[in-house]
Amino acid sequence: MQKQIDYSEAIKTKYPEQVVIAIAKDSAGKANPVTLGWTMIVSGSPPMMAIAVAGRHYSIETIRHSKCFTIAFPSSDMAEAALFFGSHSGRDTDKFAEFDCQTAPAKSIDSVILPDAVANFECTLESETIAGDHIIFVGKVVTSHVNTEPKKRLYTVAPGHKLDKVQ
Repeated sequence: MQKQIDYSEAIKTKYPEQVVIAIAKDSAGKANPVTLGWTMIVSGSPPMMAIAVAGRHYSIETIRHSKCFTIAFPSSDMAEAALFFGSHSGRDTDKFAEFDCQTAPAKSIDSVILPDAVANFECTLESETIAGDHIIFVGKVVTSHVNTEPKKRLYTVAPGHKLDKVQ
C-alpha cells in the first residue's frame, strides 16, 4: 500500500545515496574537485557516464572550459575530503591546496585522479543538458582505474550530509 505525501518527505527515503567527486581544470590549469550526489551510467557501448552539477557551481565553468572531467568514487576514508570539496567554491579556494588529498595525473585527459578512491573514470565531454536547476554532463569514459587495495565506497547515509560506508 502507498500513501501520497509531499516530495520533500518522500525523497528522504533515498538513502543510502552514492557520492562522487568530479574534477575538471579551470582556465588557469587549477584542478577543481566538487562532491556530487548524482551520477549514472548512460551507455555501455561506448561506455558513458553522466553527472548532475547545480547551476551555481563553479565546476560548470571548469567542465565547459576543459571539455573533460574525472569521476572518482571516493572511499569511505575520504569522507572529510568529500565534505570539504562539496562545501567550498573553487572560485574562491584552491581546494587541493587547502585540503591534503593525494592526486595523480590522469592518463588520457587533462585532469587528475584520486589514488585513494575506489575507482576513477576519465571522461571526455560529449554533451550537456539543462535539467531544472542542474546541468547534466555526459562524458565518454576513455580510461578507467581501480584501487589495488580493498576499499569501501563512500555514501550519504542520512540527511545533513552524513557520510559513511554501507555495511
